[in-house]
Amino acid sequence: MSNDAYDLDHIALAAADTSDLLRFLTGVCGGTILWGGASIGFRPMQVHIGNAESGMKIELLEPWETERNDFLQRFVQRHIHGPHHMTFKVPDIRAAIERFRESGFSPVNIDLRDPYWMECFLMPREAHGTVVQLAQTNETSAFVDRKELLAHLAVHGPNGNPRWWVDADPPVDEPLVLQNVVMATPSVSAALGFFAGLLGGAVVGESADRIDLQWPGGAALSLEQNTDVAPGVDRLEIEGLTEAQTVLGTRFVPAD
Repeated sequence: MSNDAYDLDHIALAAADTSDLLRFLTGVCGGTILWGGASIGFRPMQVHIGNAESGMKIELLEPWETERNDFLQRFVQRHIHGPHHMTFKVPDIRAAIERFRESGFSPVNIDLRDPYWMECFLMPREAHGTVVQLAQTNETSAFVDRKELLAHLAVHGPNGNPRWWVDADPPVDEPLVLQNVVMATPSVSAALGFFAGLLGGAVVGESADRIDLQWPGGAALSLEQNTDVAPGVDRLEIEGLTEAQTVLGTRFVPAD
């Protein structure tokens, strides 16, 4: 990934209890748990759905210490469960904020206090039906690439600070690959201006009612013309999945 490129890092799914999602992602999909921990108002953990060559990360979120911050609790009360946000890593968060403001957007919940993780958010009404998190991280990884990281995890297991999640289910078969996040939109052209024009996705496929985008790290997002459903994340396409399944409000479907 270029140091000056925007990159789609992960999609986050939320529920009061994400255990069923984790079991599906590790058992059926053969995913690898990367790390987890706890923060103010939520506790996250991430799973890589793929192999050493390809795939994407899914973050699972549960409300935690909601008396200190109830943003995720309010989401769960309103939606019960389902896709919560997508995170894009940016090289310069201040420049990104200014760029979006100049384009008529209103980034909110701006937090630049921690030099190792600075962030802001764009709300669904501006981000085509989903929450978009922009984040600048100055943390350096000890691993050169995904292959090296997965090899390390196979020996040492994930970093949990603290570990709060249930045990992973053993994989049914070889790891499946999260190939694509599909977003429904009433206007592909408007969504393209946002996800490609502002967030830097490269067009890698195009048909009459769908445009496929990809980012430097390999994560992919498709914009699909659809006025029959609410705008936002519609489904996750997984290579190797044999049949569609809905788990805690998120649709997982076989990739074409």
